[in-house]
Amino acid sequence: MNTKDFDFDLPEKLIAQTPLEKRDASRLLIIDKDAKTFVDSHFDHIINELNPGDALVMNNTRVLPARLYGQKEETKGHVELLLLQNKKGDFWEVLAKPSKRLKIGTTISFGDGRLKATVTKELLHGGKIVEFSYKGIFLEVLESLGEMPLPPYIHEKLKDKERYQTVYAKENGSAAAPTAGLHFTKELLDKIEKKGVKLVYLTLHVGLGTFRPVVVDNIEEHDMHSEFYYFSKEAAQTLNEVKASGHRVVAVGTTSIRTLETIGNKFNGHLKADSGWTNIFIKPGYKFKIVDAFSTNFHLPKSTLVMLVSAFAGREFVISAYKHAIEEHYRFFSFGDAMFIK
Repeated sequence: MNTKDFDFDLPEKLIAQTPLEKRDASRLLIIDKDAKTFVDSHFDHIINELNPGDALVMNNTRVLPARLYGQKEETKGHVELLLLQNKKGDFWEVLAKPSKRLKIGTTISFGDGRLKATVTKELLHGGKIVEFSYKGIFLEVLESLGEMPLPPYIHEKLKDKERYQTVYAKENGSAAAPTAGLHFTKELLDKIEKKGVKLVYLTLHVGLGTFRPVVVDNIEEHDMHSEFYYFSKEAAQTLNEVKASGHRVVAVGTTSIRTLETIGNKFNGHLKADSGWTNIFIKPGYKFKIVDAFSTNFHLPKSTLVMLVSAFAGREFVISAYKHAIEEHYRFFSFGDAMFIK
């Protein structure tokens, strides 16, 4: 298939720049892929789409405040670092601006010297390996000095860091939020659990590759990014029981889908405790093995995420649902509205 088959015109004014005051006040487009219908609703009504015995699967990754602003110790030149991946101990892979001027041995100081980074290696794609030095606990220092690495289409400053975290965020390691989960409140999750829906958590650390555009014409030639996941024995047992009893596995967001389908492919439609890296590319023609329904936000045109949704509900129908959302002025992307696809 061609990348342009997943394109649509999106007015810039529909790209949500800030989160709503109340998380579950977002709108929700309910999509029935078999009946080929969509209904306008609100996110707190998602509870009506969940049945006793179903499982709601959420990604409990926590976003690191991974953007740091500092100065080179020698010249006082301004430097911006974006942490991508912890390599070992205090060594991290980072993106840097300006990159070319940061040679091996250069030291950057953040927060009046409370945190320092020394370049130890230059990578082929322009990234760097740096070694951090600090006093205390690294994540606590990072929390106090770092800023959230908001997506490139968000230009407003985030007033409250926690609004780019889900209420169930737990495991540090993401460069971006699993944004489908931003709509849930603790109160809504309590109501869902009391209804008899099982709440299940997994971890997939979202990388910045999630924002990388598809630049090839033929989607088969796209080089999919890799992300690390972890799935527990307890989660596997619960979901296997849900499937065996004829109830649904309902995923929250494409990161949960990617994790579940990766493991489902690995173990022939069965789920087991597992961890590792996934570069699964779910596109039209893919047969889902685990996920029966899901909620997700509205994604970028020509993105692998639109392709994933199209694999589940059909490309033409998904594009028509997106056009409906645009006509009805839904809010798009990370801080935008959601859809529930069944």
